[in-house]
Amino acid sequence: AQFDAKMWQSIRETGQWQGEVWNRRKNCEVYPEWLNITAGTVDDGEQKKVTHYVATFSDITLRKQNEAEIFQLAFYDPLTELPNRRLLMDRLRHIMASRGYGVGHAALLFIDIDNFKTLNDIKGHDIGDLLLIDIARRLRSCVREGDTVSRLGGDEFVVMLESLSPEPEQAAAQAKAAGDKIHQSLNQPYQLKDFEHHSTCSIGISMFNHDVSADELLKHADTAMYEAKAAGRNALRFFDPAMQSALEARATLETELRQALAEQQFSLYYQIQVDADRHPIGVEALVRWNHPQRGLVLPEAFIPLAEETGLIQPIGQWVLETACAQLKAWEADASTRDLVLAINVSPRQFGAQGFVNKVESTLLRSGIAAARLKLEITESMLLHNVENVISTMRQLKALGVSFSMDDFGTGYSSLQYLKRLPLDQIKIDQSFVRDITIDRSDQEIVRTIIAMAQSMNLSIIAEGVETEQQRQLIANRGCTNYQGFLFGRPVPIEEFETLLRQK
Repeated sequence: AQFDAKMWQSIRETGQWQGEVWNRRKNCEVYPEWLNITAGTVDDGEQKKVTHYVATFSDITLRKQNEAEIFQLAFYDPLTELPNRRLLMDRLRHIMASRGYGVGHAALLFIDIDNFKTLNDIKGHDIGDLLLIDIARRLRSCVREGDTVSRLGGDEFVVMLESLSPEPEQAAAQAKAAGDKIHQSLNQPYQLKDFEHHSTCSIGISMFNHDVSADELLKHADTAMYEAKAAGRNALRFFDPAMQSALEARATLETELRQALAEQQFSLYYQIQVDADRHPIGVEALVRWNHPQRGLVLPEAFIPLAEETGLIQPIGQWVLETACAQLKAWEADASTRDLVLAINVSPRQFGAQGFVNKVESTLLRSGIAAARLKLEITESMLLHNVENVISTMRQLKALGVSFSMDDFGTGYSSLQYLKRLPLDQIKIDQSFVRDITIDRSDQEIVRTIIAMAQSMNLSIIAEGVETEQQRQLIANRGCTNYQGFLFGRPVPIEEFETLLRQK
């Protein structure tokens, strides 16, 4: 009745009306049509008189179907039929701008499926799609009717919870309960065609905040999800502003690290290694970053990020080339021509395809004897692809390069694999040396490491030696090669060569 009243009001006032209506065919099928009504009039002298109405219409069934399909494609994920990122952001902005938002809190749950790529790689994308469809179904069953479940793409889903408690703590508890429910549901086995699959998920939660935009809110939930990943996966984390600050600092550091490579801001510092008589027997080259604003940046501040982003490979290659060039320069001096120079090689660099060829070509270009180059590796390399590590070491060993196991005793190396490695030296980690004068456990660990190395015909060197008492205790247990502040700190090449001349 209200619709009809407005329509006739328009006809009386303007002489026409047009719009969309539903009609019925002769077979009683209801369909949409576009109707245009025009009043027919005659002039009776004083005013126009309506004599009839002309109605024209067109069947818009196909157009409506096309509009619905376009809307579906624009705002919904074709695989799971869940709202996509565009529709999620539209709803999110609408909720944040609505007056009713202040009545209760709301939350955004960012969900990422753990190890989804592995399933895709092993079983194929068709099986991966089946898993995503089932996950979408389970997510819908975990939320209330007014909440939104969306798929951003890949294996990332977002759940938007509305109308939570006005009390912040209670609202957070409700969001966590929803996250726990999702965890419990998604952790149940999946029947994907003819095999059973087990999957877990990582969830990040961000509570709605008036001070941030919809885009920032989604980024906060994403950040919290990555914290859940870092905690070992199959976990749930809430967003913390400190978390975002750390992420932004990391992004800035990565940008500056790339710039440092382009502008050659790195340099090598050299730390002497000595024998029982304190005669120089070798050197360890340690990379430093000469940051234009921060000053000298130590490796622990940027090497983990370089390893994670893959920048460790160009940095490691620069270290290799610079070290070989320095060895070549030392050939002209009788006091340095016999020194062995050790450089650290990261697991990612060591496992990269073509690493052996890069070392070989660098040695050939520099023209040095391969025996003067020592590569320091860590036990963490043995956690994955042990056979590849052994194969790469043997190829490098065939070139004449020597190996030292750095930080020995702090990792998870198996003696079964250790005996197969073509090692030349074991370094006693400084964590055992630091308290050796007061900790009997450290004394026994050092004694055991030395005995094992001797039984395997490996040389031994203790790092982190800072006092004469530490050196004496280590020497009494059979280790006669040392590295540490007692003999010299890592210094630039000019200071190092001055130190050598003094010795």
